[in-house]
Amino acid sequence: MITSISNPACAVIAMDRRSVYAKADSVDSGHLRGKYDDIYRGQAMKRFFNIKRLRLYLWISLAFFALWLTHISQYPGTFFERSLNNVWRIIYLLVLNYIFFEHAVPFIGRKRRTVFHNILIAIPVVFVILMFYSWGLFAWRLLGIGLGLYTPLATFTSVPHGVQEQMTFSMSSIVFFGVVRHLYLHFKLQQAAQQLRLEKQQAELSYLKSQTNPHFLFNTLNNIYALARDKSDLAAESILRLSKILRFMLYETTGDFISVEQELRIISDYIALEQLRYDESLRVSFNHDIEDMRQALPPLLLMPLVENAFKHGTAETRVRPYIDIHLSINNRILRFIVKNSVEETMDEKPVKENIGLANLRRQLELLYREYELQVVPGKSVFTATLTINLASHV
Repeated sequence: MITSISNPACAVIAMDRRSVYAKADSVDSGHLRGKYDDIYRGQAMKRFFNIKRLRLYLWISLAFFALWLTHISQYPGTFFERSLNNVWRIIYLLVLNYIFFEHAVPFIGRKRRTVFHNILIAIPVVFVILMFYSWGLFAWRLLGIGLGLYTPLATFTSVPHGVQEQMTFSMSSIVFFGVVRHLYLHFKLQQAAQQLRLEKQQAELSYLKSQTNPHFLFNTLNNIYALARDKSDLAAESILRLSKILRFMLYETTGDFISVEQELRIISDYIALEQLRYDESLRVSFNHDIEDMRQALPPLLLMPLVENAFKHGTAETRVRPYIDIHLSINNRILRFIVKNSVEETMDEKPVKENIGLANLRRQLELLYREYELQVVPGKSVFTATLTINLASHV
């Protein structure tokens, strides 16, 4: 009866896993795309002027203006006029650099065209852009003079001479805007990638928890089924203890952390539930040395090692089964040792980790930077040792 339940349940778990990872893979198209839409070219190209990206160019313009202030400070007599002149020119270059970097450069470098076609398109586009950066800025200067917003402080022998002088200013703006823009986008991309990694790790942790809980439930139901099949009077008490554990798992393990005291309580309840299956021949020793019971642990992190000791240790031991469990936490170093009896064999086979141990290893990889999980099989004893530096939480 119980085994017939496990197959659809495993299918449900598999479906849950697919849905969790599908959700994680679509993170960048959801709230991450909304938060970092100024680094997604497709999003920025929907409108001619993207507000977030335009704000970036405004800040770059202020930095560019401050850079030129150091140069015009050499002319104290005309400092105010030169400052207003630069403001007028930077207004033009702000718009021009936005169009160049946000529209012209992406248009030239489209991947759907061949390199040869891109070169053919780039030649006229670059020529037009250079015309705007040179002749266009010179015309913008004349407009400012006509409106009384620009003070002509220099005289040019010819129009090409004036265009050449404006070209120096415009070309320096291209370099400055391009470098700052590149650094900004690189930083934002790193932020988005880091956020995406955190979201996917959280999704994987949620999946591991959702897989561990049914795995624990199936094993416990198998034990109750064995008691019910033998018509044991302890079946009712087993169901009562199981309901207590499930209540704890439902209401206390929804967060990222629980206290060590709560973890100890759930382990003790699980041991008491498992002991109902055995007579007095099973010896269980559970002791601990903990400096602060309020320290935080991920919920049910230690349970797989205890569960493994019962399912693959004492359940398969016919003579004097035992389990020794010791937990110590001192100076933020957790050490959890679980020893259980096994049948004596002539050869020691490599450990084939079940779902519980495999999930535990993956959770440790996602949660801590400094940890060690050792499983050592022996001829008559199996030892699992978990060491975690709790201060190394990711």
